[in-house]
Amino acid sequence: MFVAIGILLWILGLSLSSSDGFSAAAAMMDSFIVKFIMWGILTALAYHVIGGIRHMLMDFGYLDETFAMGKLTANVTFVITVVLSILAGVLVW
Repeated sequence: MFVAIGILLWILGLSLSSSDGFSAAAAMMDSFIVKFIMWGILTALAYHVIGGIRHMLMDFGYLDETFAMGKLTANVTFVITVVLSILAGVLVW
């Protein structure tokens, strides 16, 4: 995840450096490989955030800490991540 944040910050810094930097970053985003990497980064970030929210809800006592509830919330986390992954794909492409 740290490498992904570094990539995102590098592209942001390049795009904000000048108009030529913005053009270079925009041209870079035309590549299928770069779009695929960005989609992967956004998907991993979405899973990380949703999993973190799940654990915070468990820590605050809003969710029971049983096997059945853990399995249910894990499945809900995966479903929400798939939906956010599809939305990220629409955003990137």
